[in-house]
Amino acid sequence: MTTKKIVLTFPENRVTKPIAYKLVKDFDLEFNILRAEITPDIEGKMLIEVKGSKDQIEKGIEYLIKEQISVQEAAKDMILDKDQCVHCGLCTSLCITKALSLDKQSYELIFEKDKCILCGLCLNACPVQAIKLKI
Repeated sequence: MTTKKIVLTFPENRVTKPIAYKLVKDFDLEFNILRAEITPDIEGKMLIEVKGSKDQIEKGIEYLIKEQISVQEAAKDMILDKDQCVHCGLCTSLCITKALSLDKQSYELIFEKDKCILCGLCLNACPVQAIKLKI
């Protein structure tokens, strides 16, 4: 079993299609919706964690692309500017998944991409705006 976090961007003519149903039924994939912003007849963005065989995930992604849905790996959407970061730790207090933490020895910020669900709570906490999300 493989798990992958992906961001889907739906154009206005695809927002009302039963995409989730097809991923489950036709590709035997499990998924969890981690974040969604969908406006009918305008656009939709969804962060999902997909679980299944590597082959089935790839086939599911091919289906999404064929349906004109943009697919990006979620880990690429979190930007942490380590040069700008002052390692104050404010973001860690809001990180519900513990993707952000401070090293107990060096007090440097550690970011574990595989834990991040791109919720955006850390954005407002950062006093120097070293964290950015692209969704």
